[in-house]
Amino acid sequence: MRIAHFGHSCLLVESHGRKVLFDPGNFSHGFEGITGLDAIAVTHQHPDHIDPTRIEALIDANPDARLFCDPQTAGQRAERWEPVHAGQVVELGELRITGGGGRHAVIHPDLPVVDNTVFQLGTAEDPSQFVHPGDSLWVPSTPVGVLAAPAAAPWMRISEAVDYVRSVRPRTALPIHFGIIEPDARGIYFGRLTEMAPDGTEFTVLSPEDARDF
Repeated sequence: MRIAHFGHSCLLVESHGRKVLFDPGNFSHGFEGITGLDAIAVTHQHPDHIDPTRIEALIDANPDARLFCDPQTAGQRAERWEPVHAGQVVELGELRITGGGGRHAVIHPDLPVVDNTVFQLGTAEDPSQFVHPGDSLWVPSTPVGVLAAPAAAPWMRISEAVDYVRSVRPRTALPIHFGIIEPDARGIYFGRLTEMAPDGTEFTVLSPEDARDF
């Protein structure tokens, strides 16, 4: 599996011969020229996960890509978008995509909670080789290879970020959702997550527009 990070929550995952781009939002950069995608997956409707000013150009550049998203976003956008519900399985060649979660984390009790689909990539035998939770702290029921772990958010404390990684216990925790943090301050969050990760979990930071094999 090869993963490239384009800032904030935007990741390009190449696995089992397929290329899936996650959450191309307005805090992410460098994904604009990508072609040859098999799928674009959006966890939820917030603009830091789907940039309304750039998404159509990305779709036009990838006319054969399937478009996956949460049910609410599918209802707001064109018919090509396919809603993925919790428990739903989508086969993309040899790659299996399984939906999880269902709801965004609570930002404040006075604000409505939107849909949020967790995307799990893998196979029938190993369905959670990669997990992108979007803006949620949903814990998969199967062992996780690489977890895209939210590092900081208006709806989350650092203790919750640590406890989430500890609950999932992935082989690798890859921080996302840190576009809201000043670069000089990111070490505070990454340091806590590194020091407090559970035994057996490697905490790995991918800089924006960097990539590596897992």
